[in-house]
Parts: sequence; structure tokens; C-alpha cells
Amino acid sequence: MSALDVQDFIQQNRAVAEQVETFRGYWESEKHWAARREFILRNKSDFSPDQQDQLISLSMVWANNVFMGCRYSEELLERVKEMAEGIVVEDAPVFKTRDEIMKKQQGR
Repeated sequence: MSALDVQDFIQQNRAVAEQVETFRGYWESEKHWAARREFILRNKSDFSPDQQDQLISLSMVWANNVFMGCRYSEELLERVKEMAEGIVVEDAPVFKTRDEIMKKQQGR
């Protein structure tokens, strides 16, 4: 589902779109929210209404990893990356671990 597909989906499914909009955090920029909303819409059909909180949590894990560099278990990151496959985030920040920075400084 590309960004254009997301817009088409939203226009054709106003009730779902309005429900998904309620999941936006006040701190999320438009860029951050657009990516997380796409994550939610892409995966919504794979979760029952009872599992909705789990989907929202997974979307936050993915967004936190992409936009803030938060680290999680390998298993969890693998799962959310599979769920986000194909979502394009332009100008996503690049984060380096402390170990990568130290290794670079020691090589000087």
C-alpha cells in the first residue's frame, strides 16, 4: 500500500479512517503519523477488534525504532519490520549505536 493507496483507502472507508485517526498521538508530526497510519492500515485486517491494542502497540514500536532509534528485541524488530515492508519513510533519521561510535573513534 503506497501513500497514494492510503489516501484512496481513507477516502473510500471514512469510518475506518476516522477510527484510525483517533490513534494519533498529539506529539506525532505529520510525517511520523502518515507512516504510522500506513502501518496500521496495512495490518488492520490481520488483527481482530480484540487485538487492536496489540496492533497499535506494534505500530508504536515500529515508529519509535524508525524515528527515534529505540531498540527492542531482535524478535520484535523482525516482526514489525516484516509488517512494515514496503512503507517508504523519506528522510528517516539514521542512528548509530554507542558501540559503532566508539569503534569509529578508536580507528582514528
